[in-house]
Amino acid sequence: MRRVIELRWDPILEEWVAVSNIREERPWRPSGCPFCPGSPETGSGWSVVVLENRFPMLVPEPPEPTSRRWPFIAVPGRGRCLVIVETPEHSLDDLSDLGVDGVLRVLERVRSVLEELSRDEGVVYALWFRNKGEEVGVSLTHPHSQLYAMPVIPSKVLREMRSCYRYWLEKRRCLLCEVRDAELREGTRIVYRSTDFVAYVPFWARWPFEVHIHPLKHVQSVRGMDRGTLESLAECLTKVLCGLKNLFEKPMPYVMALHEPPLRGEYPWYHTHIEVYGMYRVSGRLKYAAGAELGGGVFTYDSTPERAAEMLRRCIESRC
Repeated sequence: MRRVIELRWDPILEEWVAVSNIREERPWRPSGCPFCPGSPETGSGWSVVVLENRFPMLVPEPPEPTSRRWPFIAVPGRGRCLVIVETPEHSLDDLSDLGVDGVLRVLERVRSVLEELSRDEGVVYALWFRNKGEEVGVSLTHPHSQLYAMPVIPSKVLREMRSCYRYWLEKRRCLLCEVRDAELREGTRIVYRSTDFVAYVPFWARWPFEVHIHPLKHVQSVRGMDRGTLESLAECLTKVLCGLKNLFEKPMPYVMALHEPPLRGEYPWYHTHIEVYGMYRVSGRLKYAAGAELGGGVFTYDSTPERAAEMLRRCIESRC
């Protein structure tokens, strides 16, 4: 079977689609955990370890793409897919179980990986993300997250950056800072605030418990944060994830992503932030992306972001 590892361009929606037939070989919930200490992949004597994904979407030396002619344009899937094993303890349920100090260690490791990747001219963007729960397809339960080092900017981040740049050209202010400040003034969707960060459910949230975590001052990248600022981010993230875990009778499935600017360059009109998409409705039932969402691109929200924020805020105050 010919290896196919490439990014295919959709000229209609203007989005990249990653294609890798290596992923067909990925085992589903194997009997032994490859992330536990003492395994061939991880070794021992670590608190956070970074591994190369054995079944990657991107590789340092990809094969030639299957097509380069319009409209079937593909580019080599050059990059890296990393797994960040967040703790040696297999039995922990979530990142928040590590506490602020443990989450800080993970963030410090993510920061060091981003700094390393910023020196790799073949990599344009690094996306750190975390999937939680079998409902979103998690195959290994040992606490871990992933980082994709990519030759392109992910489409969602690129849309954000374009909007922010247009606003900057007109107003000479950061759109993300303006929205954050408006949320702070209104206050009804704020769920937690630490010394340097605020977490809120956006006015236009798509997922039932969608939470955005933004710095209170414009900070371009986590690479520019000192230890105190990074610890404040760890506190805010820990509280949010703890709230999601304890809101209902069982932990909430979620997807979390760090939206950073590209690895090189200056972007005074855009700043780093974390987005968490909690997928249970306020009733505790799972929200599916279905006809309106996948077919039309219009998310439906069965309650209100204000109600979700109130529930999550109260849970954080009483149980986290």
